[in-house]
Amino acid sequence: MRSLRVSFPFSMVCIVPLFLIMQLSFKAPSIDVASATTAGGNETDHLALLEFKAKIVHDPQNATSSWNDSAHFCNWEGVTCGRKHKRVTILDLNSKGLVGTLSPYVGNMSFLREITLYNNSLQGEIPSELGRLFRLQVLYLNKNSFEGKIPSNLSECSNIMLLGLAYNKLVGNIPVELATLSTLRKILIHFNYMSNGIPPFLGNFSLLEVLSAGGNFFGGSIPDSLGQLKYLSAIALGGNNLSGIIPPAIYNISSIILLSVANNSLHGSLPPNIGLLLPHLQKLQMWGNHFTGSIPVSLSNASELLYIALLDNNFTGKLDVDFGGLQRLGELNLHGNHLGSGGDNSLDFIISLLNCSNLKLVEIASNQFQGVLPNFVANNISTPIEWLAMEYNQIGGRLPPWLSMLVSLSHLDIGFNQITGTIPMEIGSLSRLQRLYLDSNRLTGPIPPSIGNLSLMELYLSKNHLRGVIPSSLDNSHTLLFLMLSHNNLNGTIPKQLFATQSMLVSLALDQNHLVGSLPLEIGNSFNLNELDISQNLLSGEIPIDIGRCNSLLTLYMHHNNFEGTIPPSFASLRSLEKIDLSHNNFSGEIPKYLEKFRLEYINLSFNNFEGEVPIKGVFANFSAISIVGNNRLCGGISELQLPRCPVEGSKRRKFHLVNLVVIIMSCIFGISMLSTAMYCWFKKKKRGHSPASPQMKSFQKISYQMILKATDGFSSTKLIGVGSFGSVYQGSFAEDGVTFAVKP
Repeated sequence: MRSLRVSFPFSMVCIVPLFLIMQLSFKAPSIDVASATTAGGNETDHLALLEFKAKIVHDPQNATSSWNDSAHFCNWEGVTCGRKHKRVTILDLNSKGLVGTLSPYVGNMSFLREITLYNNSLQGEIPSELGRLFRLQVLYLNKNSFEGKIPSNLSECSNIMLLGLAYNKLVGNIPVELATLSTLRKILIHFNYMSNGIPPFLGNFSLLEVLSAGGNFFGGSIPDSLGQLKYLSAIALGGNNLSGIIPPAIYNISSIILLSVANNSLHGSLPPNIGLLLPHLQKLQMWGNHFTGSIPVSLSNASELLYIALLDNNFTGKLDVDFGGLQRLGELNLHGNHLGSGGDNSLDFIISLLNCSNLKLVEIASNQFQGVLPNFVANNISTPIEWLAMEYNQIGGRLPPWLSMLVSLSHLDIGFNQITGTIPMEIGSLSRLQRLYLDSNRLTGPIPPSIGNLSLMELYLSKNHLRGVIPSSLDNSHTLLFLMLSHNNLNGTIPKQLFATQSMLVSLALDQNHLVGSLPLEIGNSFNLNELDISQNLLSGEIPIDIGRCNSLLTLYMHHNNFEGTIPPSFASLRSLEKIDLSHNNFSGEIPKYLEKFRLEYINLSFNNFEGEVPIKGVFANFSAISIVGNNRLCGGISELQLPRCPVEGSKRRKFHLVNLVVIIMSCIFGISMLSTAMYCWFKKKKRGHSPASPQMKSFQKISYQMILKATDGFSSTKLIGVGSFGSVYQGSFAEDGVTFAVKP
């Protein structure tokens, strides 16, 4: 029972799915511009702006509310005009929440130099009429919902320097007609649905500084011609379907600051002198490819590096980079390679990392690093590392003292290694630590109580050789969500403090230890608990009634203990349960029928003392999802269980008749007693005043049905004194002489 490890916090390029695009077409109506200019400005621009406003169907910030005759259009919000001709030169309405389409009339504002509609919700096609804007220098339409293809006649915008179409829904290829745009400096087309490869003609844009085309569906290889772009500072092609190698000429562009080709199918190796060829490199993103070879030592010469992400490749060999010279480095991610020389000093590079004054993330997990963590004397470590992950390697030795000096740590993961020794008490000084993973190692000794000083969210210590008791100080961690202590040698009881009223626990695993005692009543405070595994211990007692308050519980494992008693009625509240294992205990009583209504996927009740009828609905109808072996007094259930039939017809009928017989006998005894008393009183009265042969005696001997009916108020239910399977017994009373009797009609 484990939670998923938190993924490392670095920027990745994602692939977005391709949707079917409905392409819309617009045709701008012709405008009579014979008398376009007026004393107050140009009427063409005025009309074009009004048409732009007419296509906006929602304007939550009232950005165009000032667009009316109360002010000259040059004073409208988002509109800038030239001083001389009063013609619109800039249309800037970024981040206004505008919804609608882009009017083709915008193509009539021939003095426009800049259109900035970034971060709105405009849709439809980009009007081809924008090709009329020969003065246009900036077209910035990022973060909208534009569809269709890039208009080929944008090639007429011969002065354009920035083409920003990123984060839209554009399809198709980059039109070959755009090859004439020799003034282009920035192309931003990332995160669209474009395809058909990166065209080689992009290498002819001699002034190009930024090429960002990531997050599309471009296939093929990276064109060699891109190596001609001597002013290129950023090349971002990640998240496509690119294959082949990075053209060697690209490594010769010394102006490159960003090199991002992540999440493709590229292969090859890095040039040994990459740090010398790209001295201004700040971000190196090459993760999710098939690169091989070693990580060049020369990276230490790229002193401006901020970010290195080479994870999920096939890099090998010893890591000999001296990171101490990279004082601006903030993140190093080498996760998921084959790094490590196999020698005892393969982790020496960590010492140089601890000298990086801006380093916040180090991720070297899932490699082949061996040896021990370097131990060195340090009075103070200035690195602000927040994330240190080294899991899934072959690291041995003890935890070094310098770990407790990384006071900014919030995430420490050294799980799935071969760490020995004890957990140092000093680890409690890491006041910002939220996640501590030391599971699947060879740690010994007790869990230090100082861990309770931390504001942990996740604590994983499973699969070690830890001994002693579970520290009650863990109740100080009111933020604790996941506590995993399984597969150790822990003893003692389960501290009730774990379930304090402030408990936020989501998952608790204490299985395969030597814990004794009962499950604390305070378990009922764990309202958020999804998983509880206390199996394979020496626990005893009954299931606490308060467990019924844990109504978020999905998984309950209590097997292989000494629990006893019945399943408590409060169990009926745990309707979210999906998996239950109570096997190998001493539970007794009947299997609750309400379990049929749970959404259970699996239930194991085997080797207990349950008795009675096995339910047949819900999970109990699935033979492969239930186990009830070792309960010798169970009956019924589905046929696959091959249990004896429950004696429902015979035993229940005999029990029913026995109850009725008792009622009848008691009724008869009562009736006879009442009748005897009545007869005694009558004879005694007659003996005092009359002879035995008096008329009253004779009349008593001749009692009619009508007299009985009257005496019992018509056999009224108020006169009923007993009911049996052979009839009912009523009490009657004669009004004339008060004689009381019992009668069965």
